[in-house]
Amino acid sequence: MISVQWLLDAVGPSVLSEVCAPGGASVPVGEVVIAEPHGELELRPGDVVLGVNLTDRRAALRLLSQCALQSAGALLLKAPAAVDAEVTAAASATGVALVQVAQQAGWAQVVSLLRAALDSEGLAESAAGLGMAESGDLFEVADAIAGIIDAPVTIEDRSSRVLAYSTRQECGDAARVATIVGRNVPDEVNAHYRRHGVFRKIARDTRPIFVPAVVEGTKPRLVVPMRAGGDILGSIWAIVPGPVPAERGAAFAAAANAAALHLLRRRAEADRQRLVLTDLVARVLHGKEGAADAARLLGLTAGPWRVIAVDVRCDGADEAEAQRLTVRERLSRFPGSRLHSPAAVIGDVVYGVVDAGAVAPASRRHSDWLRELGEATGRATPLVAVGGLAASVPELATSQEQADDTLGLLRTGILTSSQAVHDDVWAKVVLRRAALAASTARTTEIGPLRRLVDHDRVCRTSYVPTLEAWLEEMGDPKATAARLHIHPNTLRHRMRRLQDVVELHLDSPDVRFALLLQLTALRYGTETGPRAKEYHHA
Repeated sequence: MISVQWLLDAVGPSVLSEVCAPGGASVPVGEVVIAEPHGELELRPGDVVLGVNLTDRRAALRLLSQCALQSAGALLLKAPAAVDAEVTAAASATGVALVQVAQQAGWAQVVSLLRAALDSEGLAESAAGLGMAESGDLFEVADAIAGIIDAPVTIEDRSSRVLAYSTRQECGDAARVATIVGRNVPDEVNAHYRRHGVFRKIARDTRPIFVPAVVEGTKPRLVVPMRAGGDILGSIWAIVPGPVPAERGAAFAAAANAAALHLLRRRAEADRQRLVLTDLVARVLHGKEGAADAARLLGLTAGPWRVIAVDVRCDGADEAEAQRLTVRERLSRFPGSRLHSPAAVIGDVVYGVVDAGAVAPASRRHSDWLRELGEATGRATPLVAVGGLAASVPELATSQEQADDTLGLLRTGILTSSQAVHDDVWAKVVLRRAALAASTARTTEIGPLRRLVDHDRVCRTSYVPTLEAWLEEMGDPKATAARLHIHPNTLRHRMRRLQDVVELHLDSPDVRFALLLQLTALRYGTETGPRAKEYHHA
């Protein structure tokens, strides 16, 4: 049964909280209905009514009266109407449950969360019709299916990763043990199934597929795909002694359909929770209205903190999404974190708010954890950028901006590592910001430097890097020559020759500063990476 209490638990206290429930929170509820301003309501008993954008006391009392007359299950309002003493008293008198919607939650988001919760519960009821668990424990589902097929089973996703497995290990084999221990089907076993076209049949068929035991140490399998519409969610594998009777195979297929509904429910719940979490984290990081309330709901009560930004590097949207979720899960278990779920995927970046002490440059735990995070995806090492110290919630927006700036240095290759802390690279952040502004103003096209760049490119000379090193070493010939790994006489020769290409008044402080600014713009002033290769041939 779907009740007011069930909705409160499903959506979570960060969005919904009970104000009063005269009939008890176990009152059953039905569909979600949006109350149109100045419109008439047509309700069925138990409907959940949303007073969208309703803040006036009189309007709230009028809507509450309509809900009571038509036996609505609950009325959802935001403050101040939701906590108004007169409205609360009227709700208690009429018997309609009154629920407060968090101020920072958007109404469209609330509608989506409620409908996802109601839909997922409907799927669970369908699964329960086949004797499966209504809870989120997929292992109970595996046990229920094992009872139906009378064999041990594993429930796997589309990548052969084990989601759950049943009991009755005594009926298994070595491959099942390896699969459960490794949480993934062994490569050699998967290769066997691929050679025999098992995965092609899973993608094509809806009926159970019998797989003979042709690999040493394995027993026969009966596998059935789990589908939701045209989408394959995964498959269920049962160890059987041989071909099974038709009626048992049909029951196995029906169980797979119910398991698919269970997986959809889990996915809906995960999506709902992720949506709420992402909204809260975004409000905190971007300093949006309600950031303080969002921080309180996330558990950010006492700093200092730092923001971490992680960018995964891989081809393909599906693989990138999988890696982001992996990184988000790892971030949520950051050592020393005070957040229950501190991380969220915003855009194409994974952000996390972590205890500042856990990422102190001298912290051994910091370096070990970042290394583990880099290895979490099993693919190309992600880029990890750590923002500056945030002593209060408002300062988290600045830390997030610093993490983004640092991530920009990693993405462009200005920093050759895969990890960086803003405190260590702030000078390069300043240079890049100045360079981007200079590039926008087209400063590199002013004066003689462009001719020198073109000469290096055409004639394969190294005048620009020579000039840059000379300027940065403040004209010291020994230091400049050592930096370029050439003899001081070679340096003097180059400096004379480049003056033959363009005339530079290097005795002028203004000229030296302008050239350094232009060279900085060439090196840092691009969104795609350093342009040093454009003129570095030394």
